[in-house]
Amino acid sequence: MTRAMILAAGLGTRMRRLSDLCAKPALPVRGTPVIAFLLELLKSHGVSEVVVNLHHRPESIREAVHAFKPSGLEVTFSEETVPLGTGGGIRRARDFLMGSDPSLVLTGDMLLDIDLSGLVSRHQKRGDLATLALCEDSRVDRFGSIGISEGGAVRRIANSLDLGQEHASGVFTGARVFSRAALESLPERDCFEDLRDWLVPLLEEGTGGVTGELLAQDRCTWEPVGTPEEYLRVNLHPPALSFFDYDARARERGVMLDDELVIGARAKIGDDVQLTRCVVWDGEEVPTGTVANDGVFAQGQFISCGEHS
Repeated sequence: MTRAMILAAGLGTRMRRLSDLCAKPALPVRGTPVIAFLLELLKSHGVSEVVVNLHHRPESIREAVHAFKPSGLEVTFSEETVPLGTGGGIRRARDFLMGSDPSLVLTGDMLLDIDLSGLVSRHQKRGDLATLALCEDSRVDRFGSIGISEGGAVRRIANSLDLGQEHASGVFTGARVFSRAALESLPERDCFEDLRDWLVPLLEEGTGGVTGELLAQDRCTWEPVGTPEEYLRVNLHPPALSFFDYDARARERGVMLDDELVIGARAKIGDDVQLTRCVVWDGEEVPTGTVANDGVFAQGQFISCGEHS
């Protein structure tokens, strides 16, 4: 059974002021925390053991996992006293991840729906060290891309590496598969990034077996939840997920969905309130006479999420 890790220790600087209240993976989308969707995805592909690394607002993630993790999924935590970066976090959890060969690692601030089982199976058949899931996406100018050869070998990683012979490229979804041999090659240092400081040097040395799988748009649903604008958008217009029914879960929890509004369970809306494109977290109170748009009511305050996007 494949083991997995969710990277959830980031500071969330691009999400402030919302990330001042809770860690990005704990932010609710239509009443369900982002990390819960990733746990559901992993469970749907047969994963039974997951480690989540923590640093910023760790209690918010612990609470979200405790309340929303699917039954039968064992979740443990790797808390970092200082942020170790994506690579450092993976290295700290290496012993856990090496309990299966290969293992999966997912970024914690996104909604994702891809065939993880197929990704792992093809990785194993190729005998790769690492497989990065890429997707065709029109937002490539915004998010950057990873370039691959005709056979799928990674030849370019954003602006950090360019070995030439690039045949195609795609946006990195944040899903990676690592073999046990790859994990054994992790740098012997505490703080580093996995792509820039681990995979780039391996590729520069001529190490093979680092593959990018480019998934067509109809085989990949990927929505980042890294900024207030992205957070508001996925709440109001969430992407379809094959393994999760937003509206059914919202109704079960008492969340109200109405014409570009998400009103959390037990929230109280005062008289003469006018809200447009807003999210109200569970248990919030919106004062009488409030007029607000494009933002979030959270922990007693209104946080603007930018212009209409």
